Amino acid sequence: MFTVVSPQEAWSRLEPHLSPIERVEVVPTGEALGRVLADDTLAPVDLPHFPRSAMDGYAVRAEDTHGASESQPAYLNVVGEILMGKPAGVTLAPGEAALIHTGGMLANESNAVVMVENTREVDASTIEVVRPAAKGENVIQVGEDMASGEALLSRGSLLRPQDIGALLALGITEVSVFQRVKVALIPTGDELVEPGNRPGPGQIRNTNAYALAGLAVQAGAIPLRLGIVRDSYESLKEAAHWAMKEADIVVVSAGSSVSTRDITASVINSLGKPGVLVHGISLRPGKPTILGLVDRKPFFGLPGNPASAMITFEIFVTPAIYRLSGCNQLPKRCEIRARLTRNIPSAPGREDYIPVKIEERNGELYAEPVFGKSNLMFALVKADGIARIPLDRAGMSAGETVMIRVF
Repeated sequence: MFTVVSPQEAWSRLEPHLSPIERVEVVPTGEALGRVLADDTLAPVDLPHFPRSAMDGYAVRAEDTHGASESQPAYLNVVGEILMGKPAGVTLAPGEAALIHTGGMLANESNAVVMVENTREVDASTIEVVRPAAKGENVIQVGEDMASGEALLSRGSLLRPQDIGALLALGITEVSVFQRVKVALIPTGDELVEPGNRPGPGQIRNTNAYALAGLAVQAGAIPLRLGIVRDSYESLKEAAHWAMKEADIVVVSAGSSVSTRDITASVINSLGKPGVLVHGISLRPGKPTILGLVDRKPFFGLPGNPASAMITFEIFVTPAIYRLSGCNQLPKRCEIRARLTRNIPSAPGREDYIPVKIEERNGELYAEPVFGKSNLMFALVKADGIARIPLDRAGMSAGETVMIRVF
């Protein structure tokens, strides 16, 4: 069963089986940040729906400013001020201007705005224009931001703050979104106790369920934390049966390596077809990771070591959450390049992930490795991100540039 494949090959075996959950709900637009649209959205109105000034200045007829310069300014009579939030209420005749503010409605018969910096006040009712304005200059036309009927956001769009603002600007106060993916988290191990209990000899606190729940929330999912499951086939199978009914994704932490106590793969295969797709990935940390599928639901067996569990969750479970959430494109990860301060050993044919601290020196970014065994969670706490050592490299040397996935 334990046949190692590359991370890319592992993902390619699972990805074709992932499709949106198709459960849809309507939510207020103002509460839809991070949700995924279930329908295409068209603009119901023009935005803006009236011609607006893009600058503080004077609404003018562009032809009245032609040829204006510092030495030969154009003189215009100021016939009023356009108040914010009100109809223009001013109609310009030749040689006239109206004071206007950014976002104000353009005066009738005007077709340009002269910036206040390009004018000089002669008296209370007269200005000099020292630079000509072209027709349409400093004006936002009707529908220039978004025209009625224009495609705004497509099905599968992950809603960002600017998307929320754009939808509300068009009067779209409710949106149809996919329901949040539910991720069941099953911590296993005879050695585990709950965080509020004092561990006895040979025992450790159950932290993975809580750390992985945080990663699930960051990906827009709803975590379902099950109680600690002891190291027995029957106990894990019973918990997995419940998880399969209640959740869209099942994640077991620990129970994925090759030993007589590690029964996650057997349980997955017993639950339904196709069962285990991958058991063993050329990855450090995380070599014993399991990717499976049961009745079209993804099932993951992650290592029990905290750092291994979190890194493999980010590499495999997080993108699976987005796929099931209906995202038409996985969000781009925040990645940067930095120079290594120390050598990092590795082995060809294995992809390594090393926690690093990021420092800026003389305008350049440097990555300081935080070395530690895969069960040391505080290596991640001390780090700003994770450096990836590619499969084809036998380590990397100090001074080389490495790609870093920033937390």
